[in-house]
Amino acid sequence: MLQKQKISRDDAWNEVLKYNSDKSDLNHYLESEAVMRKLAEKLGEDKETWGLLGLVHDIDWGITKGNPREHLTKAPSILKELGFTDDFIITVISHGYGFDCAGLLDGKRTKKEEFALASSETITGLIHAYALMRGTILGMEIQGLKKKFKDKRFAASIDRNVIKESENLKISLDEFFQLAIYAISEIAEKVDLKINKGG
Repeated sequence: MLQKQKISRDDAWNEVLKYNSDKSDLNHYLESEAVMRKLAEKLGEDKETWGLLGLVHDIDWGITKGNPREHLTKAPSILKELGFTDDFIITVISHGYGFDCAGLLDGKRTKKEEFALASSETITGLIHAYALMRGTILGMEIQGLKKKFKDKRFAASIDRNVIKESENLKISLDEFFQLAIYAISEIAEKVDLKINKGG
C-alpha cells in the first residue's frame, strides 16, 4: 500500500501547471485524478493519494512531448523535489511500462496501484473521445462505451490492453467502465465536456 503523501492537492496542481499549459493535456490529468479517486473509494484505498497519482502522472509531458522518448525522464526529479515519496514516484513511472520512453519498454506492472493508474489514465481518452462524438457525456452507458472499446478504429491510439489491466483489480470491465463514466461526468464542465445536448 502506498504511503500517504504530505503534498497538498493544490501544491501538486500548481506544480503541474508550471510544466503544462495545453488545455487538452490538463483535462486528461483532471480526468485521470477523478477516475483514480473513484477507484480508490471502491477498493478501500486512500482517495487523496490515488487522486494525486492521476493528477501528476504526466507532469513532465509538457516539456518532453517534442521528443516522446524523453517522457518520464524529468518527472522523478520534479516529484522528488516537491516531496513525493519514492514508492509514489515509482508508481507514477510505472504507467510508462511497455512504451518506448525513459527506457521503460520492458517494464511490467505488478502492483494494484500500478494497474489502477495505467488503466485509469488510459480509459479517460476513450470516454472523452466518445463524449465528444455523442455531443454530451450525459446518458453515456456502458454498452455504448463497450462498442467503442471493441472498435479498434475508434480512438485508435488508445491501448485497449492497458484498459483491460483494470481486471487485475478484481473488478469487471463493466464495473470499471461505469465507475470511470461516473467519475468524469462529475467534472464534465471542468474538462470541456457538455452535460447536455444544448450547451
